[in-house]
Amino acid sequence: MDLVFIIKSLIGLILILGILIALLFYNPGKKIKEKKALAEKPKEDSEYSFEDLAAIIKVKKSSTDELQWALNTILKYYGEIPPKDGIRLHDDFYKFSELVIRLTHHPHTTKELILHFDRELQKLNPHYAKEINDALTKGIKSRGNS
Repeated sequence: MDLVFIIKSLIGLILILGILIALLFYNPGKKIKEKKALAEKPKEDSEYSFEDLAAIIKVKKSSTDELQWALNTILKYYGEIPPKDGIRLHDDFYKFSELVIRLTHHPHTTKELILHFDRELQKLNPHYAKEINDALTKGIKSRGNS
């Protein structure tokens, strides 16, 4: 009789401990507080990473104004691509190449937006002018296929 009581007591204590641990880690108010904190303190333009800005361009629901802001911020903070190593392109160039192609395929892009980004990128990186033009041509040609 004493053994059964001890086992039942241990099982009950383990269940109570499990519930308390679950309540310790579950805090629904925390998510709401984090969202409010993010809404109250917007990031500065320089605090966005290249990947954050490229994600705005990848999202098909981004407006033309959001695209323009993201592209201008990319040009301002990340626009210079390290020089070529002989004939080998720097790895960062491929990020920009993909960005140009995605920009040409975006439903809310305009020709002015594409041309502005192309010209400014070529001004900042004259040693990549041919490659940037090739990426733009590739994006425009594939635009009808997507």
